[in-house]
Amino acid sequence: MGCDKALLELDGQRLIERMLSIARAVDPDARIVGSREKFSSYAEVVEDEFPGCGPLAGIHAALHSSRTELNVILAVDMPFVEPKFLRYLAGQTVASGATVTLPQVHGRWQPLCAAYRRNFAEVAGTSLREGKYKIDPLFRQVEVRAIGEKELCEQGFLAQMFQNLNTPEDLNPVRSQQTVAERRASKS
Repeated sequence: MGCDKALLELDGQRLIERMLSIARAVDPDARIVGSREKFSSYAEVVEDEFPGCGPLAGIHAALHSSRTELNVILAVDMPFVEPKFLRYLAGQTVASGATVTLPQVHGRWQPLCAAYRRNFAEVAGTSLREGKYKIDPLFRQVEVRAIGEKELCEQGFLAQMFQNLNTPEDLNPVRSQQTVAERRASKS
């Protein structure tokens, strides 16, 4: 992206602010995994114990420092996730007893929009200490509750909510749609 995605603006709001708003609709104690120096003005910050080791290190840090058994992990670059879905995700974790509950869309897991029990930190920590940073292989070691596309649809959720904004090419069409919508709103 060429800059920190968390600080990009969408709808006149930084992604970090937008995601905190979404997360706080589910739990007012939402925290950020990242740099204290950069993000402490937004919310409580937890720093990685394994810096530079990717998203698994972030999941590990969040769970290792957590004060609760059940934790929802949400990436900063998924601005279309609905709080209603996060509540559904947490509810499915409680009902199933699974260690991890996560969507599977187009055959791909969505580990950065998932509910984890705190004990997943042990599995993540072992993997990180072994120099293994991929998340998906760890799901074979724990009980997983998958939420597939059919279930998403039946519950009224669109798979598009998991769209990531990883590149300018991902962000530009979204901003263009906003501009068109703003023009229409100003004409009415």
